[in-house]
Amino acid sequence: MTSTLQPARVTETEEKRPGRWLALSALVLAVLLVAVDATVLGLATPYISEDLNPSGTQLLWIGDVYSFVIAGLLVSMGSLGDRIGRKRILLVGATAFGAVSVLNAYATTPGMLIAARALLGVAGATLMPATLALIRNLFHDPRERSLAVGVWGAAASAGTAVGPIAGGFLLEHFWWGSVFLINLPVMVLLVLVGVRTLPESRNPDPGPWDLLSVVLSLVGMIAVVYAVKEAAAHGLTGVTAAAALLGSAALHGFVRRQLTMPRPLLDMRLFRNRGFSGAVLADLLTVLGMSGLVFFLSQFLQLVQGRHPFEAGLAELPAAVGAVAAGRVAGHQARRHSVRVVVSGGLAAVGVALAALTTLSRSTGYPVLGAALLVVGVGAGFSFTVTADVILSSVPKDQAGAASAVSETAYELGAALGIALLGSIVTGVYRGFTAPPGTPAGARESLGAAVEASTTMPAPAATTMLTAARDSFTHGLHLASGAGSAVLLATAVVAWFLLKNQKL
Repeated sequence: MTSTLQPARVTETEEKRPGRWLALSALVLAVLLVAVDATVLGLATPYISEDLNPSGTQLLWIGDVYSFVIAGLLVSMGSLGDRIGRKRILLVGATAFGAVSVLNAYATTPGMLIAARALLGVAGATLMPATLALIRNLFHDPRERSLAVGVWGAAASAGTAVGPIAGGFLLEHFWWGSVFLINLPVMVLLVLVGVRTLPESRNPDPGPWDLLSVVLSLVGMIAVVYAVKEAAAHGLTGVTAAAALLGSAALHGFVRRQLTMPRPLLDMRLFRNRGFSGAVLADLLTVLGMSGLVFFLSQFLQLVQGRHPFEAGLAELPAAVGAVAAGRVAGHQARRHSVRVVVSGGLAAVGVALAALTTLSRSTGYPVLGAALLVVGVGAGFSFTVTADVILSSVPKDQAGAASAVSETAYELGAALGIALLGSIVTGVYRGFTAPPGTPAGARESLGAAVEASTTMPAPAATTMLTAARDSFTHGLHLASGAGSAVLLATAVVAWFLLKNQKL
């Protein structure tokens, strides 16, 4: 039987498509759109807590509902792009992303913000699979494709730097909703550039877009992630168990349906490729180990160390700088040494850096934090860039959308699980702090709520309460960092074996 995993041969003309580098600029803008949105939320969290007064559970939902929805829809949207055209779905999704960002900016209740973040996930699910799939169709030469993926990854990392810095500036001068409006000029520029430069591409014989598969994928992913989140936060309950069973049954039905369909939404035979499966698993576990820490680091910098938002944004810059630098050379290093050396080495470096962050305290100087974040960025830049290239090079170009969607699903699922699991560690430890008499009950919901509550308390009691709350939050951050470090080091070992003999 002929394998579906071997990329089709291409002619020299196809390999050197004119205007491909200019078209890449539009894809870079799409990546920036998503990356900026993801990073500004963490910086704005203290202000959201103060203005909307969400509970601790609502705050976690605000943080991860975007990832829940996008993880449930990525495969479906990637497959839809293969069918109706990746350029079309990218431009429509970008327009919707900008419009829904306005709804996020003007949310007036925690529930409204959660709903707006969910809608943003629907729009976001159209963007990332389309960008990687278009790269696969624009760049057929392996070396050019590696460089293009490196630029793509560097743009994502640059977005993580632009987000906090621009967001910090806005938060010091405007209300928290202004951070979501950053998306609008990026969206407008993306659409204008993309309309003119991006070529349309699609699967020439895709088959129908199976709605039942879409529903099974969405229900399965959301229910499973919800069950993990609730179990981590509140323990196993009847509702949690029911969600886990529903999600597992839906995902099982999705897989069985894909295996029996002549032209499935997602070709499950992709996972027979060891390199493809290893890269996807490495991405999922890496993001899981890092995301919980990233979500709470901005709160630590502002609410524990007392930095202003703009200063906190600058403090996180080394991670983005390291990732940009590593992403530019990752493909070259993987060909010079090997894929598994670069990926496993990068993951191990991130694990060691996360372990160093277990020493953070209110008095920790910036050189320690900055150095650790730089190592995190370099390690992640090497790993994510090479695994993305492995995933793209493992499939035929007409399946690039589906394969890219699997990659992004792993990323978003890892983010949701990381925030749920590691975030629940931070929240659980924080809620156990010893508060003086007269402390408002809401102070235990989040550190932002405690800071807000302190303004209504007598000065001595407020100082005592805030000290205990900050110490407890920091202790939770230590445990989450340690857990993340263990996950990253274990993932480095797994990647070493699964990516053996893998080439770009």
